[in-house]
Amino acid sequence: MKKAVRVLSAISLFALVGAVAFAQGADGTSVGTGLIALAAALAIGIPAIAVAIAQAAIGSAGAGTLAERPESFGQILIYLVIPETLIIFGFVIAFFLNNQIGG
Repeated sequence: MKKAVRVLSAISLFALVGAVAFAQGADGTSVGTGLIALAAALAIGIPAIAVAIAQAAIGSAGAGTLAERPESFGQILIYLVIPETLIIFGFVIAFFLNNQIGG
């Protein structure tokens, strides 16, 4: 898990440097616009990675449970759907941030 945190930190650092470097383009955009765009991307990207990790654990446990008790399919399906709300919340935040650009 520590390796994943280091990788995400490195990706975030490179994305921040890239956003600052490319934000001052010839089209008159500012650093703030680039940082808002970066925040919107991270608002979806980080929850998506977290949900993928959670669903991998839930899915493997659910497959084992289904092998022993097939009648628990509905309960396992609900457990798999619950983490998806994080991505929906991230999308809403990214949508609101995206509306701040140019406005």
